[in-house]
Amino acid sequence: MNARLGGLRIRHRGHEPRVHPTAYIAPTATLIGDVVVGPRARVMYGAVLDAEASRIEIGEATVICENAVLRASAVTGTDQPVVLDDHVFVGPHATLLGCEVGRCAYLATAATVLQTARLGAGAVVAVGGFVHARTVISDEFFVPPHTLAVGDPVRILAPGSAEVPAAIRDVGFAGVAFGVDAEWTDRVKRYERTTEVRVAEFGAHADDDVLDDAGADPDAPL
Repeated sequence: MNARLGGLRIRHRGHEPRVHPTAYIAPTATLIGDVVVGPRARVMYGAVLDAEASRIEIGEATVICENAVLRASAVTGTDQPVVLDDHVFVGPHATLLGCEVGRCAYLATAATVLQTARLGAGAVVAVGGFVHARTVISDEFFVPPHTLAVGDPVRILAPGSAEVPAAIRDVGFAGVAFGVDAEWTDRVKRYERTTEVRVAEFGAHADDDVLDDAGADPDAPL
């Protein structure tokens, strides 16, 4: 299996994706920057792995399904990589931002895990489950479908729960994800500043280079 023939590889901020020869990258997947894909991993159609100024690490036999988005970042001044251990399953349309996922964890369709969250070995985030920033999920913990997991120790909240607004406020998401300190009630100012942070971060892509794998060395070390 020639993994080098699959996917769009982009050099970003001087870093190139590195893919183990036994991995498979689908033709329409995109790998950007400091991305390392381990042995026998599978990155399927439409998936986007964007390391930004940080890094993404995909463990052995880990599966990234169709249209999943994995994005690392360092805009807050603290490195927020996406690190997936071995035998992790990431379902279609899942979103993983600056988080760490332990071995044999299962993230179902449309699961979301936000910045600096940590999932233990064998943890499950069921369909539509949402793990908020700074949340810690212990080994083999189950996040039910379409619920919010938040905090350390974790709480599970149902959609529409009266506790949700306060729980999200207490996370301090704008600060964790964007380094933005703005009053919780001043939404316009907060979102203006968070957008400016992303404008600056994503502006670095203007200097990206699309790589040609034709001359790649299949035996090159990862």
